Amino acid sequence: MKNEGKLRIAVFAGPTATIQNSPPLVTSNKARQKYGLPERRHTDGSPLRFDALVPQRLAAPVTVYVRQFSAHPLERDAEHLYGPPDGYLDQNGTFHKERQGEEDVPVYEVTLRPEDGLYPLPYMARLANGQAWEGDTAFPGAPADQMKQPFFPDPSRIFEEIDRFGIGEEGVSGLLDEKADYDFYRGAPSGGYQRGLPAALRTDVGEGDIPPEKLGEDYFPYRPPHLGRSPTTANLAKLTNMVQRAMATGKYGGAIWLEGSPSVEETTYWLGLLIDTTVPIVGNSAQRAHGTVSADGDRNIIDSVHYIDSRIWAGDDGRDEVGAVAILDEVIFSAREVQKGDARPGGYVVTGGHGGIVGSIGEPGPPVLSYKPARRSTWRSAVNFNQIPKQVSGVRKKGSRVESITVEVKNADGDLLAGAIPNVQIYKTSRFLPLRPTLDKDDEVDILARIEKNLQETPLSGFVAEGTSPFARMTDSVNAALNYAVMCGMPVVRVGRGNAEGFAPPPTQRDWAISGSNLTATKARLVLMACMMRFGAPPPAADPEKPTDAEIQAVRKKLAEYQAVFDTH
Repeated sequence: MKNEGKLRIAVFAGPTATIQNSPPLVTSNKARQKYGLPERRHTDGSPLRFDALVPQRLAAPVTVYVRQFSAHPLERDAEHLYGPPDGYLDQNGTFHKERQGEEDVPVYEVTLRPEDGLYPLPYMARLANGQAWEGDTAFPGAPADQMKQPFFPDPSRIFEEIDRFGIGEEGVSGLLDEKADYDFYRGAPSGGYQRGLPAALRTDVGEGDIPPEKLGEDYFPYRPPHLGRSPTTANLAKLTNMVQRAMATGKYGGAIWLEGSPSVEETTYWLGLLIDTTVPIVGNSAQRAHGTVSADGDRNIIDSVHYIDSRIWAGDDGRDEVGAVAILDEVIFSAREVQKGDARPGGYVVTGGHGGIVGSIGEPGPPVLSYKPARRSTWRSAVNFNQIPKQVSGVRKKGSRVESITVEVKNADGDLLAGAIPNVQIYKTSRFLPLRPTLDKDDEVDILARIEKNLQETPLSGFVAEGTSPFARMTDSVNAALNYAVMCGMPVVRVGRGNAEGFAPPPTQRDWAISGSNLTATKARLVLMACMMRFGAPPPAADPEKPTDAEIQAVRKKLAEYQAVFDTH
């Protein structure tokens, strides 16, 4: 039952998320012994010492007897501090209130009930053919309909398991429930209901039955590898609408976004740019699956709740002054600067060379801020959801000419349209890249082909050029091709290569690119996408290869609006 006076947090499921993943459910040796199946052994052939225990629910109450002084090797050392046991088990296993003999075992008697919650138990399930489950699929390389999914469909089960089995510094559980109530949303989830789900069984905040969901359209796992799928720009529009609608209700004190560690940095920054909310947005990921040894994602979730609850992010008016953050490994990163550096806990780095870590959080100890970023985010963002108009100008090729057209960005209900998310591609440069010295754009057949495809299919399109550091330079032929793209109505952003610590310089008279500041190429792409939905495409030249001075000035005027956002977000 929800406590209306308690902090409430919206939690959103994202794609390919290790933090929403569990280890394979492998048939236990208990079950193999029961059904006469070959036992699971170590790779060297030696027997397993223990079965893996999986959180499961009891179907009926059961009374168990727990051996006294078995919770810690040194419990018996403090025996004089303990009260008596509940009774004793004799050598036949019969329980007695009083000791019957010297060999009797002192025990505590406890009744476990279904309503207690999950208990770790051996996994007794088998395949339909009677064989043991050895992994996620019925057989290696099996199709999706022969798989039991390792990813949770929404975060509710993760939160339940953290509350049930996570133990804090004071030796008690309920670490999440103590701080807040939670509503769960399936933004672009990693797990899906292939057979659908009746409304009565839903654990998220949606209404009605869930129809059968399709792999790669409705949910996006990465395991097993041959069934891995990635979300599209249409999914980005859907999740953005979902987060904005939820946060616009005003009932949440913050939001948590859960996604795979290689990409959580992008979506969290995108939400910081787009979502108009005065409370925190926190991105979480994990390098190790939930339920495995040293699962870091569980700690990240707990730390995020503590951060939201602490209100260290709030200004005097109560509104968030920090912006979207990622909380990973007890570090509070600005979403703009965080980047995954390696696949291990602690493997996140900051980019741009100027800050990025806005605080820290540990246990014990409250969250602490080091500084508040000056960059604009969420309710202060110039490109947030409520700043985006319903229509903007785009470009489309008609015959041999490129013309401006009207692009519908939002529907009548004010939601982003799936087809309105701009198509922005990233191009890199390198030394000794050209095959011959040339200034001819026609050498860049891939860029020119992309321009033509954009003009046919995506009226809001652009490019990010990841050039040298610190000047963000590309080869001469690439410069020519990208200048041509700008005059076709496709803006170009220049950034330095990799994790650049300098600022890309402003455009010169030779080109018409936007300076991407000290952003990485992936982050610059997101800002450009948001700017295109906010301001529309630059006006195309009548002849993109020979723009007039007036056309160049018109383009520079439009791109100045973009540049102002790149300089402040």
